Amino acid sequence: MIDLLGLSHDLTDDELDLCFLDNLPMLLEKIHSRVRSRLPVPYITKKAWFCGLPFYVDERVLIPRSPIAELIETRFSPWVDPDEVYDVLDLCTGSGCIAIACAYAFEHARIDASDLSRDALDVARYNIQQHGLLDRVRLFEGDLFLALPKHRYDIIVSNPPYVGAKEMEDLPNEYTHEPSLALASGEFGLDIVDRMLKMAYHYLKDDGILVVEVGNTANLMEDAKFCM
Repeated sequence: MIDLLGLSHDLTDDELDLCFLDNLPMLLEKIHSRVRSRLPVPYITKKAWFCGLPFYVDERVLIPRSPIAELIETRFSPWVDPDEVYDVLDLCTGSGCIAIACAYAFEHARIDASDLSRDALDVARYNIQQHGLLDRVRLFEGDLFLALPKHRYDIIVSNPPYVGAKEMEDLPNEYTHEPSLALASGEFGLDIVDRMLKMAYHYLKDDGILVVEVGNTANLMEDAKFCM
C-alpha cells in the first residue's frame, strides 16, 4: 500500500500508521477489490518492481516477474563479456521492463524492443520516458523480428508468451486480468518460441546469445519429440 499512496519507503512505522489512517476508506476499497475480483496488487497500485526499478503497469501488460532479472543483474556473465555488449534486443517487451533494465546494466549499449501489441508499447514508451531513456531504447511494433531493421545483436532476450491451451484454461483467477496475447502460445505453449528460434540466427552476432524464458514448457523443449 506504500506504492498506492505514493509514500517513501523510508517512513517510520508511526508515520505510516498516520498515513494509512488518513486514507483508510480508499485503502479498504482497494483491499475489497483485491479480494472480490482477484485483481493483482500491481494493477491496483499501478506499480511493479523489476531489477530494483519501478515500472508503471496496468492490464495492458503482464506484471513483471521474470527470473531473467537475475541474469540482467549479473549482466549475463559469464556468457558474454559485459564490456563488449553494444546491441541488445528485447522481444515481446510488454511493459519494457527487461529492455529498460538492460539499458541500466549496459550503459554503452543501444537497446531495441519490439511487441505486437500497440497497447503494450504505449505502456513501454511511458516507462522509457519515466526512466529518461528515450535516447537509448527504441520501440518497434510488429511480430517478433518482422518490424526490426536488419541488424545483429550481442544479446537477444525475451519473455514471450509460452502458456499452452490446457494451462490457459487452468490459470488462477489473478492471471485472467493479464492480456491473453502475452500468455497464450498455441496448443503446447511453444508456437512463438519455435518461430523465434528459427529466425534468431539472422539477428545474432557470431558470438551473440539468445535468452528465452519458457517456464513450464522447458521439459517439452528438451524432449526429442519437439523439433525446432
